[in-house]
Parts: sequence; C-alpha cells; structure tokens
Amino acid sequence: MDLPIETSGTKMHDIIVSRGQSLELLRPDPNTGKVHTMLTVEVFGIIRSLMAFRLTGGIEDCLVVGFDSGQIVILEYVPAKNVFEKLLTNFFLIMGAIEKQKLVYILNRDPESRLTIFSLLGAHESNTLVYHMVGVDEGFENTMFACLKFDYEEAETDPTGEEAIKTQQTLAFYELDFGLTMSCESTHANFLVSVPGGKPSGLLICSEKYLTYKNLGDKPDIRCPIPRCRNYLDDPERAMIFVCSATHKTKSTFFFLAQTEQGDIFKITLETDDDVVTEIKLKYFDSIPVSNSMCVLKTGFLFVASEFGNQ
Repeated sequence: MDLPIETSGTKMHDIIVSRGQSLELLRPDPNTGKVHTMLTVEVFGIIRSLMAFRLTGGIEDCLVVGFDSGQIVILEYVPAKNVFEKLLTNFFLIMGAIEKQKLVYILNRDPESRLTIFSLLGAHESNTLVYHMVGVDEGFENTMFACLKFDYEEAETDPTGEEAIKTQQTLAFYELDFGLTMSCESTHANFLVSVPGGKPSGLLICSEKYLTYKNLGDKPDIRCPIPRCRNYLDDPERAMIFVCSATHKTKSTFFFLAQTEQGDIFKITLETDDDVVTEIKLKYFDSIPVSNSMCVLKTGFLFVASEFGNQ
C-alpha cells in the first residue's frame, strides 16, 4: 500500500511513500514532474499508518509511522546524512479503531527543544463503529476532532433487524480534553475532509451521492450533489461516494481534489460572501485508477499513489 506524505523543510518538498515493510523518500523534479528515489529504508515491520505533522513554530515536518505491532515511531529526515532519525518511540493499544477505542497523544518540546510525548487521553465508547475520523482546524483554539460513528448497541440485541434500520449514523465532535462532546445526525456518510482554519472553516461530509459543508458555528449546512457520468445514469440506484482527497492551501486560497470509487476526480471549491460559505462548486478534473492517497505539491504537481495502477 502506497501512502504519499508531504515533508516540507524551508527549501524542500518531498514525498514519503510506504511500501508495506519499507519507507521510500521521493523527490519530484519541479521542471519535469518526474520523481527520483533519494532514500529507501527497511523498517522490519508492517506499516499501517503514516502521517506528517509540524509543531507550532517549527520549520520542518516530522513523520509519524504506525506499525502492526502497536508501536508508533516519530522520524525526522536529516538531509545532510540522507537518513531518517528516530525521535520518539511509543506503544499504544489502538488509535481511532474501527470499533470502540479512540486515543489522543499530545506532542510538545522540552526546554532543550527535544520532542516529548504526553500520556494518552481516551474517549472510548462501547458498541460503536467508527467510519472516519479527522482533526478539525480550529487555529489556536482547543483542538477538536470530528468522528463519523454508528451506535449498534440496540441493533445487536434486536433479532428482527428493525433497530438497525432505525439507528442513525452520527457525526460527533470531541475537544482535546474531552470535556465537551457535540453530536448531530448524518445520513450514509463515509468520509470527512477538514476545511482549513480561519474564515471559513468546518468540515466537508462526503455521503452517498452528496457532499455537505458543515459550519461549526450557527450557519446552516450547504449541500451539493456529486456529478454523475453519463454511463452511470443507466442505474439510478448506483451510489457515488468519495474515497480519497487532497487539500491544497496557499496564503490566500485553498481547494480540494476528491476521487470517487469509480476513479473520477473533482476539484472542490467553496464560494464565500463576507467569510461565510454560500456555495459548493464541483468541477470534473480527470479519471485515473482509484488511489490510496493523493498529494498536491507546492510546485503545482499532483502525486497519486495507487495499488492498482502506476503512481
């Protein structure tokens, strides 16, 4: 499985790709768009998750790697040595599991600027399935997470199946200290996209056939149908869902690229009036093999990692 990750220093913009049991650093040529392998490292384990992050005030990204053994490792790329250096290692039970467990770790720096990790916080819920979970960009406010979940407690004890039909999927928001939890109903959603902070901010909720913008304030939701190709119209019951997305943000604007399970990619923009979102616009971009992950580079290229086609 390939997972592209942006790792940005002051003058570099590279891609980290997971190949199951190895990490590969790719460097794109801004003139041709071709990528060159700079470093390949065997990790002697199976990589399950990969994410880049940058602490407030930092100038370089670090890499969080999750393994099937229950271990998370934080790595930093050192260009002068062309190596990944391990900054932290920790074990966890599970993070954002399909069922029940949800854990949060807080990262910071000590007075010597060394990376530190605090004890975990949990928001476990029995009899709950998690569809998707993302961090909500709240700027310097309390950190918040959004979670699509389904409570199956009553459905599990009902042999008739009626409770399973009646039970609604919910979208829940959790603050970092979990002192506040908000929930609202969601219909057949499968995927969340965090809208960059400032004004506007919020979430894009990807559901069957529809895309919804949810403002975290008091503004109403905005809904937009997902366009369908002509050959899909023969089957009106065929659902369209987004399975992958990439966010491109500059100082003045941002947009999203989202791919359906049929491989169609759409460019998504939010129209605003006085910093209030008024409309969602979707424009067809291209059709390629369904990807695991997409990454828009600062040089204007789109990197796509796919299990069933060329990257």
